[in-house]
Amino acid sequence: MTITFVGHGYVGLVTACVFADFGNDVWVVGHTPEKIEKLKNGDPLIYEPGLKELLKKNLDAKRLHFTLDFEKAIPKSDIVFIAVGTPPTETGEADLSTVHAVADTIGKNLKKGYTVVSCKSTVPVGTNLKVEKILNDVKPEGAEFDVASCPEFLREGTGIHDTVNPDRVVIGSKSQKAIEIILEAHKPLPGARVITDLASAEIIKYASNAMLATKISFANLISLYAEATGADIETIMDAVGGDNRIGRKFLFAGIGYGGSCFPKDVMALTETGKQLDLDTGILDSAERINRIVRDNFVHKVVENTKGKKIAMWGLSFKPNTDDIRFAPSVYIIEELLKMGYFITAYDPAATANIKKIFGDKIKYGRDMYETVKDADALYILTEWNEFKQADLAKVKKLLKYPTIIDGRNIYNPEKMKNRGFTYISTGRKSV
Repeated sequence: MTITFVGHGYVGLVTACVFADFGNDVWVVGHTPEKIEKLKNGDPLIYEPGLKELLKKNLDAKRLHFTLDFEKAIPKSDIVFIAVGTPPTETGEADLSTVHAVADTIGKNLKKGYTVVSCKSTVPVGTNLKVEKILNDVKPEGAEFDVASCPEFLREGTGIHDTVNPDRVVIGSKSQKAIEIILEAHKPLPGARVITDLASAEIIKYASNAMLATKISFANLISLYAEATGADIETIMDAVGGDNRIGRKFLFAGIGYGGSCFPKDVMALTETGKQLDLDTGILDSAERINRIVRDNFVHKVVENTKGKKIAMWGLSFKPNTDDIRFAPSVYIIEELLKMGYFITAYDPAATANIKKIFGDKIKYGRDMYETVKDADALYILTEWNEFKQADLAKVKKLLKYPTIIDGRNIYNPEKMKNRGFTYISTGRKSV
């Protein structure tokens, strides 16, 4: 098949590389000349394990093409996937301006023949019908199309694995022809096939992310109980997650969820609920708890740090990505700067993105150990594997005071006590 992806972010680029690897002729349309040139030269622009190698492989095989010109890609495509961003507005609704603008341009470039236009972007219920109307309003005479919704479920940091090994492939459309074509494109992939209507497919993506965000917030709420009573959150969640109706995944306490999906999708689903006059209390609570645990971490910093010169490990919202959108680190850094703290931070991948926000307001370490030298305390905000394997004896020697405040529970409290650290974690006894 010939397949086009409009958008080359975490979803568009990863999925395009995977579909090219299956032997399809894949086009990726962007709107920034500098970025398209970098992509053509094998620079994926984002950090995602294995992506650079997969990009180069399919560029060399001439199955993957990047362009600014819709006219080069759309007319020859069997499927056009819309994979552009839908960031939140000030009120929390999804900003669909780019989706609508892209739909307009796609429509004007449809071929005289048949094309499936499918949203991979996460969009509120009813958006695909709006896309269909836009396409109908601008399409050339003789062009035929059907609209479908085919949401993605990849996780940043494991994007290639998740795309190649999906739990399920969701396809929503009122056209059986469109469904069959998208099914054919996904034939190399395992996982269940969920065939449904447009509205259900749109809601499935939001419902999935809202459920995962709610599990994280639930674990964080119970961690506050644990801290107030001297209980242990890890023991509690191991037992709760041991119930196979619940499961352990996403029941990990910390400093809250972030990234490009959970925060905006919870907000967007909440706003949609309000428009439908529904009680969105469970979603409101998930978001409120997410804010509370960030503030709780800042409170631990103030209560347990002897000085104001601090080291920070981890800036990305999760390991194995450079994404800092809605990352707890951004909020925590902002709050600590207001209080007069001097911060030296290190992250294996996200430093360049943090610099775009804070510039020289904070310092940046070249590695873990340079970052902690002479600091009054170390704060851990992201659970990168290299932090788990750190030489803690060396860390202790470099720190001015042997204090670690761990927002991700990566160390064992008793072992940290035996090493001579003051160790404050989440939902566990401080030592």
